[in-house]
Amino acid sequence: MVETNPNPAGDATGVHPPPASTVVPIHQQIMASASARGSVHPPTEQLHQLQFCIHSNPRWPEAFMLAFQHYIVMLGTIVMISSVLVPQMGGSHGDKARVIQTFLFMSGVNTLLQTFIGTRLPTVMNPSFAFVIPVMTVIKDFSSRPFINEHERFVHTMRAIQGALIVASFVNIVIGYSKAWGNISRFFSPVVIVPAVCVVGVGLFERGFPQLAKCVEIGLPMLILLVVLQQYMKHVNEKAYFVIERFALLACIMIVWAFAALLTVSGAYNNAALLTKVHCRTDRSFLMSSAPWIKIPYPFQWGPPIFGASHVFGMMGAALVSIFESTGAYYAGARLAGATPPPAHVLSRSIGLQGVGMLLEGIFGAAAGSTASVENVGLLGLTRIGSRRVVQISTGFMIFFSIFGKFGAFFASIPLPIFAAMYCVLFGLVAATGISFIQFANNNSMRNLYIIGLSLFLGISVPQYFNEFTRSAGHGPVKTNAGWFDDILNTMFSSAVLVAMVVATVLDNTLEAMNTASDRGLPWWVPFQNRKGDVRNEEFYSFPIRIHDFLPTRYL
Repeated sequence: MVETNPNPAGDATGVHPPPASTVVPIHQQIMASASARGSVHPPTEQLHQLQFCIHSNPRWPEAFMLAFQHYIVMLGTIVMISSVLVPQMGGSHGDKARVIQTFLFMSGVNTLLQTFIGTRLPTVMNPSFAFVIPVMTVIKDFSSRPFINEHERFVHTMRAIQGALIVASFVNIVIGYSKAWGNISRFFSPVVIVPAVCVVGVGLFERGFPQLAKCVEIGLPMLILLVVLQQYMKHVNEKAYFVIERFALLACIMIVWAFAALLTVSGAYNNAALLTKVHCRTDRSFLMSSAPWIKIPYPFQWGPPIFGASHVFGMMGAALVSIFESTGAYYAGARLAGATPPPAHVLSRSIGLQGVGMLLEGIFGAAAGSTASVENVGLLGLTRIGSRRVVQISTGFMIFFSIFGKFGAFFASIPLPIFAAMYCVLFGLVAATGISFIQFANNNSMRNLYIIGLSLFLGISVPQYFNEFTRSAGHGPVKTNAGWFDDILNTMFSSAVLVAMVVATVLDNTLEAMNTASDRGLPWWVPFQNRKGDVRNEEFYSFPIRIHDFLPTRYL
């Protein structure tokens, strides 16, 4: 008889043992279960929905239209700062027009420098609100002195601001070109970048809906129309999809601006309160009537600078804050332009060049120093166009309209609530870009959640306290006999980016830092910090010419 079921193991019973069970690890079971419920999105270093990245360019006519859009967006901050500062200096409407022209001219020059030999990112340089506190100190100092007339007080105030900016610019120059800021940036990680970039957008919430609500009948329609037209209407016609997506902002501005002009000429505000007229009417800026037809900003246009130690130290605090603001905006701009995070040497040279730009602003008589424009970074995401060339073309509009004052004054007369409405969208995009960096760290780590949560909350809460205290008391919470010391601390703690970045950096590098490198995202992050750590660094951040032949590499 043939054995049909032989026992290869030689078991006398002829019974096979049960097969060994395979134990699946619990985390694999969870991942399999998650995959069954839906797709799992892996981390993505570059945003795939961008239509043009940093070194790709749209057609020339489209590039010029997009560049003009960048010019319009950055104009709002210039008008806001000038409207706040110039009247308190004793300046007239004509003085305000010249200050706006100077701001525009220097923004064009500094943006051109940064896009060619600075960060090389498509970021616009614009006046920073961080300089308002030290500038207000200069204004108060000169308001108690006797002058022949208000214009003379304005000129002396501008000369004192010039002197303070010239000296304070060396803070950025030294910190940048000594590579100190690059070395400090090596302590950053995705856990630090998340709150830093988030508060770059969220920290500017006071320039959003609170400003919009000052004329809700034009601000709110602008916000609603922008969302509906740019996000919903683009799907109606496939051929018009890209046109609507890229130029809906310009269209909305023109429509609502025309609506505001119609309300003005129809007499809707004839019996309104004075503040309502200022914010809503299209003829209350008086820029068109007071701006010169042609005026080229030139060095020391207000006279020789006045140097005061107390003014200089206060301005140094603002210069330090501008470093943190620009750094957060650069990380957001790099992501929205399809570039890798800027390496340490790029951050160093950009901050050094920002100091050079601030020195030029002091020489040419700007009323405040500059930083990277957050709203223009948001515009990169709104249009999905991260082209460097577009921003470089926009500098031509800035310089042109700074020289031909009447034309520039026409666009500067757009009511500020219209700008505030677009800021609600643009600042929100930048804040969301910061949140996207968490994908490169462990977002299930309680340590990371603690650091991000605390730094985010303090980054918003601390400046809010300082700003509310200043509005109610007329001075900052720090009040000593040394006014320059007060200005430094009040300026620094009024900056959401500085507070959030300092808190996050300290916690991330001291709280279980040695054993959590993977959770912090360092294996992904560290290669981008080195000049040759990633092959794409040279592609995105190299100079357009062989500048190494002219400058020592230690400065680059």
